Amino acid sequence: MKQQKLIHIDGVGAISLERSTRAKNIIISIKPFRRPRVAVPPHSSFKEAEVFAISKSSWIKNTFQKMKRKEQVLSDGIKTSTPVDRREAEKVLQKRTQELASKHGFSYTGITIHNQKTLWGSCSVKNNISLNMQLARLPEDLIDYVILHELIHTRIKNHSRLFWQEVDRLVGNSKELRARLRNYLPRVQ
Repeated sequence: MKQQKLIHIDGVGAISLERSTRAKNIIISIKPFRRPRVAVPPHSSFKEAEVFAISKSSWIKNTFQKMKRKEQVLSDGIKTSTPVDRREAEKVLQKRTQELASKHGFSYTGITIHNQKTLWGSCSVKNNISLNMQLARLPEDLIDYVILHELIHTRIKNHSRLFWQEVDRLVGNSKELRARLRNYLPRVQ
């Protein structure tokens, strides 16, 4: 079970301090539709993380308020977007995944299409690819970016520099595509 502690910062509310074996430093992250999080590395105490978060409370509050405005824009976009037909999305995404895998020499075990709340795609250790059916409503270059991202994970199981170099080799500027993808939000129907 994950070790965590909640603290309160005025103007923000609850912030989760969470033990992270991967973190090397105390890191604050603020993401859409999630509680602000402070990653606490193994060599740091929760008290140290709390003191750090409180020392950064002004930054946390400003960033949190910006994120709330972004959430509103994303939510408004969801309300006006066209619903996705699951069967049609499955056909389109399965076909495009096969085309890109064939074109670039990738192989995968299987593909499933789900209606996920937060993920656009994933790749299991057994090379099963899962895609969000909401991808079907995105521009083609973003669909290809997500599919290629997951296909590359069939060979490179992390987000190392080598992984991102391979993404850039196949799609061009991955940072730009990732930034554009953040303007969309999966819509659960």
